[in-house]
Amino acid sequence: IVYTRPCPAAAAADGAAGGCVWPYLARRPKLQLSVYTTTRSSIGAESNIDLVLNVEDFDIESKFERTVNVSVPKKTRNNGTLYAFVFLHHAGILPWHDGKQVHIVSPLTTYMIPKPEEINLLTGESATQQIEAEKQPNALDEPVSHWRSRLTLNVMVEDFVFDGSSLPADVHRYMKMVQLGKTVHYLPILFIDQLSNRVKDLMVINRSTTELPLTVSYDKISLGKLRFWIHMQDAVYSLQQFGFSEKDADEVKGIFVDTNLYFLALTFFVAAFHLLFDFLAFKNDISFWKKKRSMIGMSTKAVLWRCFSTVVIFLFLLDEQTSLLVLIPAGVGAVIELWKVKKALKMTIRWQGLRPKFQFGAYNDSEKKTEEYDAQAMKYLSYLLYPLCIGGAGYSLLNVKYKSWYSWLINSFVNGVYAFGFLFMLPQLFVNYKMKSVAHLPWKAFTYKAFNTFIDDIFAFIITMPTSHRLACFRDDVVFLVYLYQRWLYPVDKSRVNEYGESYEEKLKKKS
Repeated sequence: IVYTRPCPAAAAADGAAGGCVWPYLARRPKLQLSVYTTTRSSIGAESNIDLVLNVEDFDIESKFERTVNVSVPKKTRNNGTLYAFVFLHHAGILPWHDGKQVHIVSPLTTYMIPKPEEINLLTGESATQQIEAEKQPNALDEPVSHWRSRLTLNVMVEDFVFDGSSLPADVHRYMKMVQLGKTVHYLPILFIDQLSNRVKDLMVINRSTTELPLTVSYDKISLGKLRFWIHMQDAVYSLQQFGFSEKDADEVKGIFVDTNLYFLALTFFVAAFHLLFDFLAFKNDISFWKKKRSMIGMSTKAVLWRCFSTVVIFLFLLDEQTSLLVLIPAGVGAVIELWKVKKALKMTIRWQGLRPKFQFGAYNDSEKKTEEYDAQAMKYLSYLLYPLCIGGAGYSLLNVKYKSWYSWLINSFVNGVYAFGFLFMLPQLFVNYKMKSVAHLPWKAFTYKAFNTFIDDIFAFIITMPTSHRLACFRDDVVFLVYLYQRWLYPVDKSRVNEYGESYEEKLKKKS
């Protein structure tokens, strides 16, 4: 992909004898670009086809973008397929009369389950499509025809001389050869960029639709980028064959289409570190709580809140059909937080037949003191937090449309988590302040999470995610800085217990 070997005999006079394949574009022919639509996957004449775009005096070096209205046949409105035939041929000659024309075919329709339309839960106001969907209960579960509103074309413009004995397999399937005298030429390489067909550009085709807009854009492309793009399209196609949905494949497309290639290379490098720090943070967090015997200095309310907020965020991301790159780590984190709650509450589960029985352990005097600080902090926070959350949920119910009551409930919870969630981290800061200690905190796990927080700031601009989740990435930066300030503020005291309920002096007494 990086390097294509040119024909070694291209510079010599015996280029034809050396098996070289020359570019036809080097002759600078006068070309014309024509785009036709038809319901057939192959055409042999000009019958039953519609001309939607004709670019005379086509300049391969000049990019353009034009929007045209395309007539939608009855067959297409009834879940049929409409194809676009793109011809590059000599000017003034019809494509099927030109022996040196090149063409490529692309479907303008695809099948996908439509996204449920959002409605006002109190008034029930909805669009026409939603009303029709309610009349047909299973309509949202069945794939329907969608219109691809964009068609992106490229022509490889480099005057590259290929070696006929070692043509690249990826480019070869897009090449058409002609014999001109003693030399072999390849006609212009026409390419349709399927990676630019995004889910956000799809439009549902209704039976009443007679015309739909189509944006045709053109730009030149180099040989190296052409080969890279061909491999990426093949990779996305393979993912779909392995069971990836249109939504998941679209996330992969977005990484390549919406991101600069140099920035994309940096993203892959940073993503590797993100996965490494995720693994190390999970590992150290589990190790910390597995060895922990005391809750001295640890805010139980903060642990319960982190568990609740992590589960709510996971359900929200699942409801929003977020990228798997974000969803999977959130799911793993939710499971770990549930396990930490079990440890923090000293909970044991015993089964009496099919009915579970929960038992909770007792706290010692030091742990009870920590709980007093914890309860005191939560008392002050509740005066501010609960009115804000209830007010926000009521406002969104009146003014924002949702898919269902469940969607409103999850969104209300997650908005409270994102907007005011950092307030629930304050009890731990308050406990640290009262005890003048941070020795009880899992600093190894915090360090790895801090690295990941700053990496998330980069991912917030690249990965598709809800806006509230994107803003929360920056909010976490402030919280970690406060924790670091407390670590600097409270120096090491060897008589103070650490995160495992032990002190340095106790270890010395045991050894003596």
